[in-house]
Amino acid sequence: MLIEAGISTVWNVLTDFEKHPDWNPFIKSIHGETAVGNYLTVSINPPGAKGMTFKPRVLKFDPENEFRWKGKLGIQGIFDGEHYFILKEVDKKHTQFIHGEKFSGILVYVMGNVLEKTKQGF
Repeated sequence: MLIEAGISTVWNVLTDFEKHPDWNPFIKSIHGETAVGNYLTVSINPPGAKGMTFKPRVLKFDPENEFRWKGKLGIQGIFDGEHYFILKEVDKKHTQFIHGEKFSGILVYVMGNVLEKTKQGF
């Protein structure tokens, strides 16, 4: 996605966790220190599913470049999700915003329908 704003502006909005609910209906809240290795508390509201709170570990926090975390359901390998936000400067007034999630674990096949709805925004 191309955003008509400089990379600093996009990064500042992305990392202003208090204001996420103002523009992101999926992520209701994010709390915690963003240092690599720390755990965050993230509450989400997936479309067509019950909201949930989880505690992902920060994998990468590189200002104006990349923010990445990985959460798990119970024991690692059951249902894990690695969420990423990548910013690339196109020019001083435009930023390419890459956002996604990679799921892994044995429950991925069972959760396929919910994951597909979430990906489509339903």
